[in-house]
Amino acid sequence: MTVPSVEIADVPAQLPEGAVLLDVREQDEWDAGHAPGALHVPMSEIGARLAEVPNDVQLYVVCRAGGRSARVTQYLNENGWEAVNVEGGMQHWEAAGRPLEGGADGMAPEVI
Repeated sequence: MTVPSVEIADVPAQLPEGAVLLDVREQDEWDAGHAPGALHVPMSEIGARLAEVPNDVQLYVVCRAGGRSARVTQYLNENGWEAVNVEGGMQHWEAAGRPLEGGADGMAPEVI
């Protein structure tokens, strides 16, 4: 099965109503820096927390580089969600100058 994917340039800077950025990185990665307004459900918890993932919206699934999010995208699509993988993940997000929030102990947000 081919996993539907989009480049960072194709992800709206301000997600429209009916779209959610789902960040599947682990807690320490999220804490270091994440996209404003993103929903955080780590890949390791996705099966147990499916009820938290909206199924009536377009999901943009993101991780650090795109591998984990591709697997989550495939899983969600096989189970009735409409999801696309964000290629290059948060590394490309940061490189494109997209906003980040978070950062531990007063540090500037960063993608780790």
